[in-house]
Parts: sequence; C-alpha cells; structure tokens
Amino acid sequence: MRFNFSAFLVVAVVVVAVVLQSGPLAQSSSVSRPPPEHDPRVFEIIDAVSVDRIANDIRTLVGFGTRHTLSETDSDTRGIGAARRWIKAEFERISVNCQGCLEVSFQRQMVEGGPQRRLPIDTEVVNVLALLRGSTDPNRHLIMSGDIDSRISDISNNIDDSPGANDNASGVAGVLEAARVLSRYRFNGTILFAALSGEEQALLGGRHLAEAAETAGWTVEGVLNNDMIGNIEGLNDVIDNTTFRVFSEATPITETKEERLRRRRIGGEVDGVSRQLARYVARITDKYIPNLDAIIVYRRDRFGRGGHHLPFNDLGFPAVRIMETHENYRRQHQDVRVEDGIQYGDVIEGVDFQYAAKLTAVNAATLASLAWAPPPPHHVAIAGVVRTSTTLFWQSEDAVDLAGYKVFWRDTAAPQWGRSVFVGKVAEHTLNNIVIDNYLFGVAAVDISGNESVVSFPGRIRPQ
Repeated sequence: MRFNFSAFLVVAVVVVAVVLQSGPLAQSSSVSRPPPEHDPRVFEIIDAVSVDRIANDIRTLVGFGTRHTLSETDSDTRGIGAARRWIKAEFERISVNCQGCLEVSFQRQMVEGGPQRRLPIDTEVVNVLALLRGSTDPNRHLIMSGDIDSRISDISNNIDDSPGANDNASGVAGVLEAARVLSRYRFNGTILFAALSGEEQALLGGRHLAEAAETAGWTVEGVLNNDMIGNIEGLNDVIDNTTFRVFSEATPITETKEERLRRRRIGGEVDGVSRQLARYVARITDKYIPNLDAIIVYRRDRFGRGGHHLPFNDLGFPAVRIMETHENYRRQHQDVRVEDGIQYGDVIEGVDFQYAAKLTAVNAATLASLAWAPPPPHHVAIAGVVRTSTTLFWQSEDAVDLAGYKVFWRDTAAPQWGRSVFVGKVAEHTLNNIVIDNYLFGVAAVDISGNESVVSFPGRIRPQ
C-alpha cells in the first residue's frame, strides 16, 4: 500500500500560475513568462512514500527492546548499538540501489559524564548520517533529522524495555523513507539524512552535528527535525490526522545588536529565518498535499521542552520541529504498564502509520523543493517611506535553472504570505499603490520548474 496524493491534484500540475496583480499594481523592467505553479516531480515523490515500509521500520526499531543512550552496544539484537548499526545498514542498502549516491557514516563523539548530568558516566554518542551530495551547489545543505534514543519514566533506566515507538522511532522511520525516495533523484543542493542520538540526554547528537556544520562552513538553508510524527489520538480525546505542528523561533539568537535594531525598525520581529522556513513547510503542504494543514506555532518548541532542532537554532541556523498536533502524555516517557485500567507506554499500538507517512511526505516534498530551487536572494533591502509605492532590492545571481524572482507581501498581522508577483530576472521591483506602512514584504528565487526558495525578509532600508 502506498501513500497516494497525485490522483487528487492531477489537474493542478497542468495549471499555469496565476500572478496576483492587476492594472498598475506591479511594475518591473523585465518580466518573463511565470514558471508553473507545481513541479510534477514533487507529486511523484509524495506518491512514492510507502506506509508499509515506514510501519516495518518502526516495528524493527521497537524490536531492539530499548534504545536508551546508555543501553547495550555489543548485542546485535538489543540496545542502541544494534539500532544504530541497523540504521547504517539501511542507509547503505539505499545507497546500493542508487549506485552509491549516499555517503553513509557514523559521527562519533565521546561525552563526559558526571553525577550532575543526564549521563552518569563517559559515553560515546553516535549519530548515523547519509549525505546526498548536491550536483551544482553542494555546500547548500538541507537536513532532515530524527532521534534514535528512547527512554521510560526513569531517565537513567537503561535496562528495561523502552519501545519508543512514536518517540521517536516514527521520526527515524520518516528519515529512512525520505532517503529511499529522494535518493532516486539528483538535486542542486545537498540533502543530509540524520539519525541523531543522545536527545534525551540534553540534545547531545544534534549539538555535535550543528557544531560540525558550523566548523565545516556549511550553508544550512533548513533543518527539519521530526520528533513524534505518528500519534493522532490526543490525551484531550481529540483524534486528528489532518493537521500537524511546525515550531519555529522568531528571530536568530545570533543576531548582532545592529541587526536587531534594523529588524525593530523594519518590523520583522516574527520574520527570522526559522519562521520563514516554517512558512515554507506550510506553503508546500498547501500546494501539494490535500486534506493536511500545517499549524505554525510561534514558539521554538513546546512550552518548557525542547528537541534536536534547538542546537541548530543556537548557532543561528534556520531549524524547525515538525510533529503531531495532539500529544498523548501517557505514551511519552512512561514505563509500559496498565494502571487503573489505563495503558501507559510508548508502544507500537499508539502509532498511526498512515499519518506518519503523511508527515514524511511533507518532509520529502519540502526538501526536494528547496534542494531544486535556487538559493534565496541575498542583501534584500526595501524603500518606500512616505510614498504610495514600495520598492524591494536584492542581489540577483546567475543560479542554475533560475527563472526569476517572486516578490511577496502580506498584512502585518497575517501569519502566512498571502500575495505574490513573479517579476522575472531583475534585481529590484516596485509595487505601485502598495503602501509600505501596511504590509510586510519579502523576495524568493524561483526555478524554471516552479520550485521556490525560502522567502528572504529585507534586512535594511535603502535611502531614497
């Protein structure tokens, strides 16, 4: 059984984009024909996501008994060591099927333990990575991650069964399935599939990968952290398989004082790079996947909690958390038991495989669209003080398959970009009769197949 979407949207593939402009509203010196609104390859990618493969991967991961960070590492059938070797072997099998297209490796780090830490002893924390290197712009990186490790009620209990079916075998299964599907294609940018460890012990694996990316000088355009993507039955008695949440921070913590002052002046307090990535995920979902809506949450993560996207945020990288809408706390960090007639524990029966496939498809479609798209515009500036028109400026680049640029604008209180106009291969554009005071603005690059970059928000005001 496959997760099939394209039958619902076959008509959309052949529809040419309708540019939202009329009369004198938009003005540009060079406007070519707009690219198509949809890339048919993205529908193929969504169709290829397999519910059965995801279900089998989750069952296999649960079958290792426990994946606690301090659990058994020598056994071939139990513990986190067996789990990470199996994940690596799966990545290697995927690579064989694509003629060696994936660069598969362990990323190892020895972490010092201590009595005041979540690791009482020195522990090797091991990530499993599979790199699908970009063909024309390999330093542009998109990362999809999920967490290998699991836990029960006692965070130090590395002996008893800790199934971790939803938290987070579902996320790792999504990463493996996205690798299977996307490895059949070649992209301009690089995609990294990451199964991270040590999440329950203070986000250790994610911190190691983020620091390695910074040291290597990667251009990280987006991190999609998948943490619990399989539960549809909330503890609030709501059953919902039609929505999911995307958590994102407002602005990067690494901004300089001057950058913060400019952002305050322009009004971009909710328009940092991670927030733009969250909007992008929502826009791709709306374009390609019926009967599924992204709920953008204006928070880094759930209240008082965290996930493996946060170490990337701490270094200024755009990173978001993708997860289910309704959590069931009886199935999180709980010993497996029945108490007063209530089942506790993160067991396989609590995972909806169809829903996990839907959210995997969201990831795959987002990664493909970004990796095919040109890089986002740089050095975006804006002008229009005390004028009846608004002008945006940016650095135009000769990217592969670049069709041109789109200018976006939205009401200042709107969560999502509402209107846009394709303006061609230019480096500035004026929106006539659009007063700068009443809207927020941005620019994205578009390729000839209709794939768009993340929207770049203006970073400065240009003198008039």
